[in-house]
Amino acid sequence: MANALPRLLEIAPAPSRPRHKDWGEVEGILAVGLPDDYKELIGLYGGSHWDDYLYVLEPDCPNRHYDLLKWAEYQFDDLEDLWTVEKKPAELETEGAVVIPWATTDNGECLYWLVLPGVEPNEWTVMVNEVRGPRWEHHSVSCTQFLASALTGELRSDILSSLFPLATHQFRRLGAV
Repeated sequence: MANALPRLLEIAPAPSRPRHKDWGEVEGILAVGLPDDYKELIGLYGGSHWDDYLYVLEPDCPNRHYDLLKWAEYQFDDLEDLWTVEKKPAELETEGAVVIPWATTDNGECLYWLVLPGVEPNEWTVMVNEVRGPRWEHHSVSCTQFLASALTGELRSDILSSLFPLATHQFRRLGAV
């Protein structure tokens, strides 16, 4: 998957203070590596809110509501319960396939990486799930490609709000609450 971080920097210049993470610790907790473009995204933007709608989750985010590690833990349990009453999307029927959340929205939709056995993190694609229903979308792009393409309107989702993106992009780094 291509890293679209240069496109994001054109859309919204990054804050001047980069964030540093102990990715070894984070990946140890998750028991899986994470895509390089995501690590670079967090290093530049941190946990962030885009166009008053989409939140990028960050491990140990200053705003505890958008902590990637907590979201991953809760989403795994919630989805396991969901699969007992709802059909899994076809992409998750492969033995060992899982999803890991990397973003959410004001409405509660969740954006995930599709993690398939034998597929390296830099090749993970994006799944989008509606908040109160069984609809899922699969997009064969990296998380930075998804974010950049959604912000420029090149990528459209039938699940995400029709009000996203804004005509004039807005970005803010998430702080403590």
